[in-house]
Amino acid sequence: MSLQIFISVFFGTLFLLLLIFRIVEPAYILLFNKPLYIHWYPFSKKLKPSQRQILVNDFPFYNRLSPKRKMYFEHRVNEFIANYQLVGKEIVITEQMQILIAGTYLMLTFGMRNYLIRLFNKIIIYPSSYFSTVNKAYHKGEFNPKMKAIVFSWEDFLLGHVTSNDNVNLGLHEFSHVLHFHCLKSNDPSAIVFFDAFNEVIKYYSDPVLNKELTRTDYFRLYAYENQFEFLSVILEHFFETPHVFKSLHPELYAHVAVMINFKDE
Repeated sequence: MSLQIFISVFFGTLFLLLLIFRIVEPAYILLFNKPLYIHWYPFSKKLKPSQRQILVNDFPFYNRLSPKRKMYFEHRVNEFIANYQLVGKEIVITEQMQILIAGTYLMLTFGMRNYLIRLFNKIIIYPSSYFSTVNKAYHKGEFNPKMKAIVFSWEDFLLGHVTSNDNVNLGLHEFSHVLHFHCLKSNDPSAIVFFDAFNEVIKYYSDPVLNKELTRTDYFRLYAYENQFEFLSVILEHFFETPHVFKSLHPELYAHVAVMINFKDE
């Protein structure tokens, strides 16, 4: 192939890709409420056997995935561990911590193409509840945008993970705050879908009639009604922990949340 032909093919391919992302994908999102594609990994990374075994033993979400999607999930776990630093405060970071924290975040963002959010770069872990210098109180977890950090009490993170039917999951709760902030500011395809569906979800917090329906069933704990940020986080905890109950009691709200994070039932 001559240089001239190579250049023509190269720029033709580049133009086609630009056309897809500038014209075709926005139209696709408008029609189907999801990005044109989510997973594409030319050089997929696999987990070590010991890491995979933690997912098999302790992560029902992973076990429900198809073989192909398990491969995608493992690749993302590798990428999460490579991109975010785990810092132990009076506690040693273990492989189990890495996998469970990564898995929780990736469960929440598995339907999104751009999942490596830059609003945080480290996760600080304490053995149990810790004293926060931000508001001079003891916390179980928090998202600190200025420090670009998420902070967890490992005791409470693990309790939330192991107890999977009480709709209280510290990991999901704090990661939901990060995702919320990201999607309010970003214009990537997944964030656009999230924001549009979020506007429907938040009506159940702000609209008196819809809000009355939620409080009537007494399904969501009272903390959900503190503000719109807590409302979203609590709703996402319920979405993953007791999805069948959620879908039965509030089917329309459940559908909006599924669209918001592009969730796919296996």
